[in-house]
Amino acid sequence: MFIDRRRAIAIGAVLALSGCGAPTPAPVTAPTSPPAASAPVVESPAPAAPIVESAPLVVPGAVTAGQLPAVVNHGSRDLKKVALTFDADMTDAMKARLRSGEVSSYANRTMLRTLEKQQIPATFFVTGQWAEVYPELTRRIAENPLFEIANHTYEHAAFTGDCYGLPRLPAAAMTEDVAKTFRTLEPFGGRQTRYMRFPGLCHDQAALRALAPLGVTVIDGDVVSGDPFARSAKPVVNAVLSQVKPGSIIIMHVTEANARFSDDALPIILAGLTKRGLQPVTLSELLT
Repeated sequence: MFIDRRRAIAIGAVLALSGCGAPTPAPVTAPTSPPAASAPVVESPAPAAPIVESAPLVVPGAVTAGQLPAVVNHGSRDLKKVALTFDADMTDAMKARLRSGEVSSYANRTMLRTLEKQQIPATFFVTGQWAEVYPELTRRIAENPLFEIANHTYEHAAFTGDCYGLPRLPAAAMTEDVAKTFRTLEPFGGRQTRYMRFPGLCHDQAALRALAPLGVTVIDGDVVSGDPFARSAKPVVNAVLSQVKPGSIIIMHVTEANARFSDDALPIILAGLTKRGLQPVTLSELLT
């Protein structure tokens, strides 16, 4: 499974250079390390007592800690399902714009209402800082059984040296940045996962090695909506519906001020997926 990296990473370029940031599942709580099957319960001293084995706790996207993360661009092409994923970016520069009043919101509530009203499953890649700025919306996402939450790093900084102007994290800080995000998201509950997406989709072997202790699966995507660049809904709709196919992972954004026409595009995209017989599902379902 491959993606045009130069095209995908380029999503981060313009927004990064402008200081806006790259664009770029009842519930279980993401553990610090991936779960393992529980040991069988010891047989009771009573002669007739059966041995009962407990089921393993399954956290979507979890792999064995220490294993180099897999990088996933799409699911099976044999099933007519697609995953709608929404990035919730928040950088220090974006926080400053909110404080100064330069922008009013980096949270697209209209998109959230559309997904809720039409009962569309979705996966949200949330930065730790976005969850801190919008705790009520993060809780709302977590409480919806159709939604699941994934990790989009803490401060949306670059994990490589060529991520188009985003401030770069030191290599020694990469593991903690992603771990901090899991800790930030954990109290919200809901359908937590061990999926993770790099800002701008920028990653290399060093970045992947840094995440090995966390037992994550890295999610890129094969359908880049381009919504942060759009000047109307039409190019966003065209970008998605012209690229989408069975198994696709669609990348969009809920950062309103950075993706102004995503809420207008979303209903048209959903109608287009229906027309093509493609069913939106969570990443967990797509990748199971």
